[in-house]
Amino acid sequence: MHATLPLLEATTFPALNRGSLTTLQVNLGYRCNQTCVHCHVNAGPNRTEMMDSSNLELVIEVLKARSIQVLDLTGGAPELHEEFRLLVRQARALGVHVMDRCNLTILFEPGQEDLAQFLADQKVEVVASMPCYSLENVDKQRGKGVFDKSIAALQQLNALGYGKPGSGLKLSLVYNPQGPSLPPEQRKLQADYKRELWKHFGIEFDELFVITNMPIQRFGSMLISKGQFSGYMQLLRENFSVPNHAAVMCRNLVSVDWQGYLYDCDFNQQLGLPLPAEGTLRMAAKPHLRDLLEQDPVGRPVRTADHCYGCTAGQGSSCGGALKAEQ
Repeated sequence: MHATLPLLEATTFPALNRGSLTTLQVNLGYRCNQTCVHCHVNAGPNRTEMMDSSNLELVIEVLKARSIQVLDLTGGAPELHEEFRLLVRQARALGVHVMDRCNLTILFEPGQEDLAQFLADQKVEVVASMPCYSLENVDKQRGKGVFDKSIAALQQLNALGYGKPGSGLKLSLVYNPQGPSLPPEQRKLQADYKRELWKHFGIEFDELFVITNMPIQRFGSMLISKGQFSGYMQLLRENFSVPNHAAVMCRNLVSVDWQGYLYDCDFNQQLGLPLPAEGTLRMAAKPHLRDLLEQDPVGRPVRTADHCYGCTAGQGSSCGGALKAEQ
């Protein structure tokens, strides 16, 4: 796989500083039951990296110490971690809102037959990957048979109340473009999704998040192989939006890798760019979860590189979808 960091380090991206920390995004490991073309984590069935129990305990301690409102669980497929359910229960007992970034097909893996019911019982928000409402496009990006399983999973979640008005069970879908282009306008695409999924499958959901593909890991390597990397970076830079710069998710989120180390976002995590150690607070050279027990990163600089233009281009992009839709 081609390395993308050397092509991104020299940057003109404007400086950023952190605001208050509201979200802890934890990558529980890189094992996944899928191998997707756009995956910026390079996850797959053969990955073995998984967070250990001591770091899982630190996650709970940090949630309490920093009064964090949201625990955002990702991977790989986070549900494949053997302590996923214990972590969810502990966080919910603290009153923390838990988000599960779910690929949907995980609901049909051996041992996960009761996963949907567990998520509903714990009132976990499900953020589900669904790159299109057509079979051809989904299977092209995520693998043969993924579309049919995804539809069945969404119907299962709907049957439990997810996506239904007044249920308190939030179901959001995630769209990524298939190639080196910016996502379409979020509100319009959401309307298309709602219409088509209801018409053909009777599926309901709350929101659609459109997320720009980052020129890193598997997707970035593919761009390099096809000679499209420079053109895609030019597209991102030319569509830079100043209002989006002030609203990027890294101002209020800390990303945690499977070893407990801290990053400004999941993308920096995959590039190996840890939370900056310099600033008003004295953290370790490579900050770790334990540093958050006593130190707040508010006001600290955000580590930036050229991939950051992906979050500010056009309507903007974050783990919660388009930034302009959030304003």
